[in-house]
Amino acid sequence: MLRDVLSSLPGVATWPCDEINYIWRHGNVRHGSDEFSASMATAPICKYIRRQFGWVARRYGAHTVVEKTCANSLRVPFVDRVVPDARYLLIYRDGFDTVGSAMKRWRAELDIPYLARKARFVPPGDLPYYIVRYFWNRIHRILSREERLAFWGPQIEDMDEFLEKYSLPEVCALQWKRCVELATEAFRVMPEEKVCSLCYEKFVHRPIEELDRISGFLGLELSEAQCANAVADVSPNSVGRGRQELGEDLVSRLAPLIAETRHAIGYL
Repeated sequence: MLRDVLSSLPGVATWPCDEINYIWRHGNVRHGSDEFSASMATAPICKYIRRQFGWVARRYGAHTVVEKTCANSLRVPFVDRVVPDARYLLIYRDGFDTVGSAMKRWRAELDIPYLARKARFVPPGDLPYYIVRYFWNRIHRILSREERLAFWGPQIEDMDEFLEKYSLPEVCALQWKRCVELATEAFRVMPEEKVCSLCYEKFVHRPIEELDRISGFLGLELSEAQCANAVADVSPNSVGRGRQELGEDLVSRLAPLIAETRHAIGYL
């Protein structure tokens, strides 16, 4: 939602697909998780990824490129070494709503158009690896008792062990927890002028006010009309939906896993 709002602004663009984790993982494609250290951002990897940002800027005539791969929350120091002049928007959402949304993606059916848009940006040398992983992922969904994929979303350390030990809702909760905690820890030691934090629920209820704050942080000058047009489709209808779909019994089971993290970011 936030990516779409920002990339609708004049001079702002993004990739024509949902995420570019394939690009971020190039050079570290066989690493067991999405948790990369800064030292893994070698000179050739930095050069390659920066070239992809340059392609977006040239292709769309943009002065600002937006990127929102979720797994980057697990490797902020790596990202910051690759793109040292980046500014960051850290958007929080209630963990219960996030779990409800993530579970749908873990159980999603094949979406060929979505896959094709992302496949365009797989580095050619990495393609055989991803083809094998993709087919295993789909086969696993067919055979799984939980009707879930073998993997989805940000790959946290020890993910395979968690999938054996915990139920799918609990794994989704642990994914959210790890992403929030690593990102928050990394941004805490960054210069304040590089990071802007915002609350999902506040954004969808006050989108014009929040976009005005964000545009100031990014140095974008927007007219009232441009701001209003950019957030025209923003709606608060999804607030609480994930929690409602989980049901209070499951929410009570998940609470011990994520209560401390929820409280730390302002959800009481």
